[in-house]
Amino acid sequence: MSILVYAETENGKLKKNALELASYAGALANTLGAQVVAMTIGAENASELGKYGVNKVLNVTQSELSSFNAQAYASALTQALQSEGATVALIGSSADSKYMAPLFAAQANASYVPNVVEQPLSTSPFQVKRTAFSNKGFAITEMSADVKVIGVASNSFGLQEKETACEVTDFNVNLGDGDFKTKSVEVDKVVGKATIADADIVVSAGRGLKGPENWGMIEEMADILGAATACSKPVSDLGWRPHGEHVGQTGKPVATNLYFAIGISGAIQHLAGVSASKVKVVINTDPEAPFFKAADYGVVGDAFEVVPQLIEKLKEFKAQNA
Repeated sequence: MSILVYAETENGKLKKNALELASYAGALANTLGAQVVAMTIGAENASELGKYGVNKVLNVTQSELSSFNAQAYASALTQALQSEGATVALIGSSADSKYMAPLFAAQANASYVPNVVEQPLSTSPFQVKRTAFSNKGFAITEMSADVKVIGVASNSFGLQEKETACEVTDFNVNLGDGDFKTKSVEVDKVVGKATIADADIVVSAGRGLKGPENWGMIEEMADILGAATACSKPVSDLGWRPHGEHVGQTGKPVATNLYFAIGISGAIQHLAGVSASKVKVVINTDPEAPFFKAADYGVVGDAFEVVPQLIEKLKEFKAQNA
């Protein structure tokens, strides 16, 4: 019996969510008495998955898969599933994975449940716990198909090392014209910075910063923390920040360990998109701002006074603990 993990890569390197999925699979393998097989595409450090419980890696290096294509990647994953006889497949919660997952589940004749936050509550029947209603509640879902595809929510399980002998092999997949009916024309990526999807910390700001010229302190704070920068929808709509930084229900969802909301009032769409973050810190001049009701920690104050002081304290802390 095998558990299949889709281990995402970026620029030839395994993404953090690939290691989290491997950790999840390692724990599930103990319950099911299964081995863990991962499929990667062009991974240069595939053997690293062995640190997290993966027994075998199928590394696809075909040039036509160098850029993400949901249909082609779904076909590749289906062939890996069939090759290994896997009955459980794990997929992350990135935009690419969520785009591909239904296509993969349809090809594999599998049941698919996204946003799963824990190990299965039961394996007979097979039941999983997932977020529902924009992370306002949870649902217990029973999966009855022979093949089960579990979409694991980001930062819900964490990284757990489980040193395992890992075999890395080349895996060639058969693809046809039907797999490439949709093609990427252009890919616009932020480079040289922590990405919102992979960051443990996100520093986000809104219209309270009054203009794009004031974002320097947000970027400085993010650099000190090794965090990603983000913004509210009005900020991206105004052109103050790139649309790729827009987080919320209508932007990128955030499920980070620490989320700073600076000068963001907390519209319901924004709150819905960041509510899965574990710790939320709000800085706002308005004590009645809706975000304070969802915050773990709140500072009522002017961002232009609070953030520079916070930056200095962070620098001091970092210097003392270097």
